[in-house]
Amino acid sequence: MPEPTTPVTFPPAFLWGAATSAYQIEGAAREDGRTPSIWDTFSHTPGKTAGGEHGDIAVDHYHRYRDDVALMAELGLNSYRFSISWSRVQPTGRGPAVQKGLDFYRRLVDELLSKGIKPAVTLYHWDLPQELEDAGGWPERDIVHRFADYARIVGEALGDRVEQWITLNEPWCTAFLGYGSGVHAPGRTDPVAALRAAHHLNVAHGMSVSALRSVMPSRNSVAVSLNSSVVRPFSDTPADLAAVRKIDDLANGVFHGPMLHGAYPESLFAATSSLTDWSFVQDGDVAVANQPLDALGLNYYTPALVSAAAKDVAGPRADGHGASDHSPWPGADDVLFHQTPGERTEMGWTIDPTGLHELIMRYTREAPGLPLYVTENGAAYDDKMDADGRVHDPERIAYLHGHLRAVRRAIAEGADVRGYYLWSLLDNFEWAYGYQKRFGAVYVDYGTLTRTPKSSAYWYAQAAKTGALPPLATASA
Repeated sequence: MPEPTTPVTFPPAFLWGAATSAYQIEGAAREDGRTPSIWDTFSHTPGKTAGGEHGDIAVDHYHRYRDDVALMAELGLNSYRFSISWSRVQPTGRGPAVQKGLDFYRRLVDELLSKGIKPAVTLYHWDLPQELEDAGGWPERDIVHRFADYARIVGEALGDRVEQWITLNEPWCTAFLGYGSGVHAPGRTDPVAALRAAHHLNVAHGMSVSALRSVMPSRNSVAVSLNSSVVRPFSDTPADLAAVRKIDDLANGVFHGPMLHGAYPESLFAATSSLTDWSFVQDGDVAVANQPLDALGLNYYTPALVSAAAKDVAGPRADGHGASDHSPWPGADDVLFHQTPGERTEMGWTIDPTGLHELIMRYTREAPGLPLYVTENGAAYDDKMDADGRVHDPERIAYLHGHLRAVRRAIAEGADVRGYYLWSLLDNFEWAYGYQKRFGAVYVDYGTLTRTPKSSAYWYAQAAKTGALPPLATASA
């Protein structure tokens, strides 16, 4: 896509942010009362993560948060999205909070506000307290009450100073990668458990929305962040279009159906009828999940390309969600995933900004009048520090430039997009990939934990400070 001849400018109130998650950056895994989450257990289980790597120290944000906030201010960010470690706040997932855990987040919020940076809190980014998993985890009904209690605790502690709240980050990954394919914690491979988990995530979301609103000022915004898929057909044959319908239901409708529309897609029930009768859905559950929201977060990285599988081809593979003998797509053994054409990131994900535009416009239609935020978007590259001590990453600059242009195009077409959060602020622990994949705008030397802004960080800083996209060649300190 050629450079525009006129500047690509954004609305004055647009939020320029970056995002992280607790387990990926905090470290301090055993300090101040924190107990193991499912990701502590999973990452310490041989063979589950690259090189057996884990988040015990991660990038030590727990001790270095003031320096990290100063770095955000230097880069001109006006918002920062981070998640709360549930087991740092409520170690067993039940009962009263550990005040030392809450105090860390109080200090972080105060530090952000002192620098003019708006905090955006995500309650859950995949790190369930291990004791709750031992009791059955997300597939069991009791979890919805535990999550609502946790939401109330955090809302009471931070709701007077934090205005932006997100209940769940990418519940699809929690349910289908955690309990279906097993490539994420807790590593279970049960398709029915994955569907049960998805339902309980929906109910827990709704209950937590109500819990937050019961303890916070009415001015606060409550949202959810969905990694809704852009699913495209390999051809326009009826069979391939049916494959798109099936994956769209499992990726998107399973969550936005209850949350936004108050109903699951009937086609989802039909596609999974050989696995379950969905009797775990109790009367009133969908109404609970269907709480009015103040905003919707969209996370986007790459589109999916699917077709009907030949009768002698078993199950979906190469879907971009990690290698496993078990599919994360219950009831979709007759669907085949294809590698989409084009340039790819270090994750093997195709770079396609048109997918982000398509996603934003879809949810502009799905949820008319609901403000949207791009709560994650970014790319992993094999970044190296040069002899001059700098990290040049022109590929990431091009990636950001293309995707931010797609956001601006959507705004011009009537989408109410109010902010963009780069994933991620810092290089960090990338789940099952350990420390092999670098998504950060800031380079982290994992030996010394020294932070060095990459060229993309300076490029993004110029965008944040001016409200306009700099030329691609502009990327120096």
